[in-house]
Amino acid sequence: MILLYDPLLDMHFPDYGIQIPIRDRRSQAVLTYLQKKYPDKTTEVLNLKTAAELLEIPKNDRHIGQEDLERVHSREYVSALFGEGLEAELIKTYELIDERGQPRRYRPDLASQSLTGLFSTILNQVWGTYLACRLALVQPDLCFYLGGGMHHARRDAGAGFCLVNDIVISARRLQAEGLVSSIWIIDLDAHKGDGTAELTSGDPSILTLSIHMASSWPLDAETLSRAVPGRAPLIPSDVELPISKDEQGSYVEQLGTGLKKLEVLSRKRLPDLAIVVDGADPYEKDELPSTSDLQLSLDTCVERDLLVYTFLRERHIPSAWLMAGGYGDRAWEPPASFLGALLDGQR
Repeated sequence: MILLYDPLLDMHFPDYGIQIPIRDRRSQAVLTYLQKKYPDKTTEVLNLKTAAELLEIPKNDRHIGQEDLERVHSREYVSALFGEGLEAELIKTYELIDERGQPRRYRPDLASQSLTGLFSTILNQVWGTYLACRLALVQPDLCFYLGGGMHHARRDAGAGFCLVNDIVISARRLQAEGLVSSIWIIDLDAHKGDGTAELTSGDPSILTLSIHMASSWPLDAETLSRAVPGRAPLIPSDVELPISKDEQGSYVEQLGTGLKKLEVLSRKRLPDLAIVVDGADPYEKDELPSTSDLQLSLDTCVERDLLVYTFLRERHIPSAWLMAGGYGDRAWEPPASFLGALLDGQR
């Protein structure tokens, strides 16, 4: 098992005046937990630089650029991000201004850095996702990336705190480089992976599964009333598993059935890589109001992850895991407990 983490990936949202309850210390809390509980285990922790060196990536290729984004997002949108439209797109993506033009979860007067400076960190996050995928392809067990999972970004816009879609950007770069041909994207975040579904719709080389809340954002009545046919969030994943409040007891069972459907859709041709969007926000201790429709216990979160891990491992499918959504002081607990369970299994 390889862990990928780098302080360069920390968003430090308060530095930009953003008041979203994402804790920078979540990644570090996972590492601290594992180091204290399993001091005798040899879990390799790489940063961006050491990962790139291990993979022998040429120094001039160690970045995510406009070309990478344009394989996924529209040229007009990418031009805005790399030009004068960046601040407006960040404000829209992070929902920092409400319908009345008033700040929402946004205190620019408290910011120590320009909002546009966040873009370089976001690109580092995307680079981390790409590196995690590369690492997964060259070692026998999973690579778990303490970052990534920006699954709401669509072709021509950001959404839901996701400016660009690092998952599909990484997948398309891997395909362009000839390193993989087919990929599964397994999305366990509480919110539907709607941007990913839009960006991969109709392409059998990337099959998607999303298990998510059935009627909360982006599938709430208000959002759906503004939805455009043929666009996210209306486009389904290849395997769509909406979970209502009264179905939580069958969550793991439905996920198991969904994984088998994904295999059937592949016509028994296994993918070269699976990317798992391992959101912690279905956890009952999550603090984001829009995740309240899904309240899984910590044991169920670990059972969920072990089910996916075992399913992929039994089929010898390399897997890159992204930490994805998780909000509040206890958001580190599901990924830490899952990784701890894997280490327990090594005894």
